[in-house]
Amino acid sequence: MSRVRLALCQLNSVVGDLDGNAARIVEALAEAEAAGADIAVFPELSITGYPPEDLVERPAFVAANLIALDEVVRATGRCAAVIGFVDRIGERGRANAAALAVEGRVVASYHKRILPNYGVFDEQRWFAPGTSPVETFVVAGVTGALSVCEDVWVRGGPVAAQAVAGARLICNINASPYSAGRRDDRLAMLRERVEETGCTIAYVNQVGGQDELVFDGGSMVVAPDGTLVASARQFVEEILVADVDVPDQPARPAHPDGGSGARRPPSVVVTTATRGTGSLPGTVADVPRADAEVYDALVLGTRDYVRKNGFTDAVIGLSGGIDSSLVAVVATDALGSEHVHGVAMPSRYSSEGSVADAATLAANLGIDLVTVPIEPAHGVFGEMLAAVLGTEPAGLTDENLQSRIRGVLLMAISNATGRIVLTTGNKSEMATGYSTLYGDSAGGFAVIKDVPKTLVYALCRYRNAIAGGELVPAAVLEKPPSAELRPDQRDVQSLPPYEVLDPVLAGYVEGDRSVEELVAEGFDPDVAARVADLVDRAEYKRRQMPPGVRITTKAFGKDRRMPITNRYHGTAPGADR
Repeated sequence: MSRVRLALCQLNSVVGDLDGNAARIVEALAEAEAAGADIAVFPELSITGYPPEDLVERPAFVAANLIALDEVVRATGRCAAVIGFVDRIGERGRANAAALAVEGRVVASYHKRILPNYGVFDEQRWFAPGTSPVETFVVAGVTGALSVCEDVWVRGGPVAAQAVAGARLICNINASPYSAGRRDDRLAMLRERVEETGCTIAYVNQVGGQDELVFDGGSMVVAPDGTLVASARQFVEEILVADVDVPDQPARPAHPDGGSGARRPPSVVVTTATRGTGSLPGTVADVPRADAEVYDALVLGTRDYVRKNGFTDAVIGLSGGIDSSLVAVVATDALGSEHVHGVAMPSRYSSEGSVADAATLAANLGIDLVTVPIEPAHGVFGEMLAAVLGTEPAGLTDENLQSRIRGVLLMAISNATGRIVLTTGNKSEMATGYSTLYGDSAGGFAVIKDVPKTLVYALCRYRNAIAGGELVPAAVLEKPPSAELRPDQRDVQSLPPYEVLDPVLAGYVEGDRSVEELVAEGFDPDVAARVADLVDRAEYKRRQMPPGVRITTKAFGKDRRMPITNRYHGTAPGADR
């Protein structure tokens, strides 16, 4: 049995900030070396940030990332560092790579072999898979190997081949996006892989928001017997240092399909271990409950989108409803109350209760609130349109007009103040098209775009419980949801009740089930058909929505890519609708 001191460095990189990312790595590396670590492991593509997308198509970007890597390598001392970067292959080829550096030089490297091309991933667009022979290294007497993210998910894949080649410690670097329950999936997978290979696996994940993706960290070390030896917290930067005992011999043979070739000598032996005296056992972070996990993802995703894009403040239209209330609470937790600004824009149809609820919410959060009634603009627009239409706008036209007036006001405030507009639509509304283009959809970031309406209520109750009182007023939680764009309007007049709607949407959107499959699962046939039709017809709207935090396994945007012009509907083959 050999002991190695690991530093799991889950950092919050910024895509394209090569100098800044390198500086953060160097700073963390110094902390790891001061703690006596033998190996400091950083996330996937930690030099470039993840995902760099088509930036890697630019040769100058790849060259600059290699210069930044050199800066980090020169800063390495006796503590070895595993660093993610984009490697150059030939004239134009690129690899998603990991380097092992120590004492100012790269001593081993690895190219990711399994390139994911599903969901939010497009790695086959950007990278070529690694093909070089399996290499191992020795650090502090422990034989190890490098792997990158997806490589560890495949049974009989690259990690199994590394075990056959003699590796006992797998340093697996990741940029694994968050979705609800994803941490449990990762731990289950790692336990399958250590069972297969007999190796200890150090899994290091990125943390932070990047466009609509949120990376939750949760880095961990899993022993060959499946024990969770150490784990970092989710949604925060952390350098977790722990002593890990690694068996000198495999606890069990690697999977027979793990790779060809006999065990070979390590490619490099690093003898300059840094570990000091004493023992530093690993700590296992508490796992947040489901609603807390989602809430933390929303806060982190909002904070990073706003700040990484150069904004300091946000403006939100506060209607006194549940959705804008949750967005305001999340924004306040993300940015601080002094950086969140509410705008109430009552119309002729707004109830006194809603106006009062918006004011109460703002007071509870400590954010400023200004009131701009839209009646003057509403009246003028009505007169202008009457000259074109022959009559004042009515029905849906008039409802959408009010929403668009509000959008114009918010965007004007954004232009004048430099504050980003946070939109307030939820996933149930986005899915069914229950929103107004260039109205309530106008803005820079859609905080709850992937949050179903029923979960909106649960998150408000969770946050109230944490506060020990009413941040979100009880009246907001209790009143029937309404857009208040016509007299006595209620959402249930246009949509099924949300407790009925949301499970159907989960099956149709996230589960890709047909109407017939939903009916077979027990959903009402008329409801299933109606909801599918609403979803299909609203694709053109969703394509024009701002990005928002991804918290489910299939969010609108990078995850779900449906054609706008499309005559196929969600029925089984041969079925009539």
